[in-house]
Amino acid sequence: MNRRRRTKILIDGSRTLARQLANEIERNYPIHVVTEPHHGLTMIKLRETAKKTLFYLGEVLVTETKVQIHQSFGIGIVVGNEEELSYQLAVIDAAYEADLIDTQSWAPLLIEEEKRIQQHKTKQEASLLKTKVNFEMMDV
Repeated sequence: MNRRRRTKILIDGSRTLARQLANEIERNYPIHVVTEPHHGLTMIKLRETAKKTLFYLGEVLVTETKVQIHQSFGIGIVVGNEEELSYQLAVIDAAYEADLIDTQSWAPLLIEEEKRIQQHKTKQEASLLKTKVNFEMMDV
């Protein structure tokens, strides 16, 4: 599983999963915090649909953390004031970068969480579609 997909699952999913995975690594390995969780601003880049050009929409507050496990570094960046989640993402990222044996059992957990997220989105979309008005059917 690649970094982007894994991080998206951990951010969109249950916070307990990220906490559980990070705690597992904390119990078994020494973690050196390179950069404490801190806040910053980053530009949001979007693609304009008609001309397909990139532009910057504005800035967003992010929380960033960097940690080291053995010789491998991990980074956790999350939108908003989420210091704990940022740290957990950094620990999980460093664990994958260090290719720790603990990470091999995480794939099924992450895939299951991804399915749960998708089911939740499907339910949410279905509830929104119930309120959709079909203007072609309205009598004027």
